Amino acid sequence: MAPEPRSNPMRGRVARAGETPASTGNVANIVTVIRILMAPAFIWLLLADGGEDGPLRWVAAGLFVLAIVTDSVDGILARRQNLVTDFGKILDPIADKVLTGGALVALSLLGELPWWVTIVILVRELGITAFRFAVLRSRVIPASRGGKIKTIIQAVAISFALVPLWEVLGDWMHVVNTTLMTAAVVATLATGADYLYRAWRENRAA
Repeated sequence: MAPEPRSNPMRGRVARAGETPASTGNVANIVTVIRILMAPAFIWLLLADGGEDGPLRWVAAGLFVLAIVTDSVDGILARRQNLVTDFGKILDPIADKVLTGGALVALSLLGELPWWVTIVILVRELGITAFRFAVLRSRVIPASRGGKIKTIIQAVAISFALVPLWEVLGDWMHVVNTTLMTAAVVATLATGADYLYRAWRENRAA
């Protein structure tokens, strides 16, 4: 008997709600891809400003905030329209890491963020992502609730670091930025350790 042809993951529902399989190219995943494509734009604008806190800096910060806000948009679409796919579960956290990682590296290149902060966060994020891909054949591990909270803290900290509010509100905003970034580092390390512990416990149970 000839093997059954592999189903095309692009076939299925794109936008409408329903119980039939959703297409990998559904509208929620398209929004996620757009978020990823926004990363090079805001990074270029940020570096082009060169730390001058001029119009390009404000546009770059606004673009980053817009990209982060759309994180909730694709999630709401996926759940409301029943468009959740394994591809989307993997792509969504990758989009977050591209945005936050790119912003952190750019801020470090500008000398506004210590490199050790960027390295600690990137090592955790890339390490967890590599682990998720390593176990992809056996199961898909979606982002945990703690991981989502961590992403929100990172997004807030980076947004405040990008928007030059110190030019408007004064130098005390640097203290606020330092506090927020410290919270982001702590949340990143804590959730990373929790993620590995839960994965180890699941493997042991299996």
